[in-house]
Amino acid sequence: MAIVSIVNRIVKRLKGDGYTIDPRVSGGYLIALLARRFIMFVRGKVVLIKHRGFLFVGRGVVLRARYQIHVGRGVTFDEGSFIDALSSGGVVLGDNVSLGKRSVIECSGSLSHLGKGIKVGNNVGLGRDCYYGCAGGIEIADNTIIGNYVSFHSENHITTSLEVPIRQQGVSHKGISIGNDCWIGAKVTVLDGVVLGNGCIVAAGAVLTGGVYEPFCIYGGVPAKMIKRRLAVKDKFL
Repeated sequence: MAIVSIVNRIVKRLKGDGYTIDPRVSGGYLIALLARRFIMFVRGKVVLIKHRGFLFVGRGVVLRARYQIHVGRGVTFDEGSFIDALSSGGVVLGDNVSLGKRSVIECSGSLSHLGKGIKVGNNVGLGRDCYYGCAGGIEIADNTIIGNYVSFHSENHITTSLEVPIRQQGVSHKGISIGNDCWIGAKVTVLDGVVLGNGCIVAAGAVLTGGVYEPFCIYGGVPAKMIKRRLAVKDKFL
């Protein structure tokens, strides 16, 4: 119980007072967890990127254009994650952001035209095995949850000509914006031009195409459509 109490104090310092470890978790498991996190913390001390507090870096993490990566306190890059921050805006992550195992952030699709990058707010969980294509710019607001196997594509190929191969017609960019306190389920695809309002839920496997999605609604399907509105909310939250 003493170990659980110590770990709870550490976790609350990193994640806030609302997070408590289940007392049924064994002391041995917690000791092993602390050992892994300590090793990740040591790696975070030597990655040479700008950060304001604790940074945890897992095994096999690849960071390119490190001078364009800026992170807040308590950020985690889990095992095998990959970030190429080469872009006009770089990669900006707020406090308590976690990038899941084997997830990829690519800020530029081509060296001929640098992308815009990605900006993520505080307390955001970016699930494992996700892809963030940030050429057109991606913004994710505070307290949002991104499930596993989600992909973001903030650019489109131009296809207006039948005489020129698609690969030679170039691309267009509108960018992607995800609101505060959203939950995006597993295997969702988010395409260029999406503006998702605050407090939205997106069902697993849905495809969000370009356009504005009203706040405080549940969306699902291919292409995604509104399934229903969430519980009534006051105007001040809209």
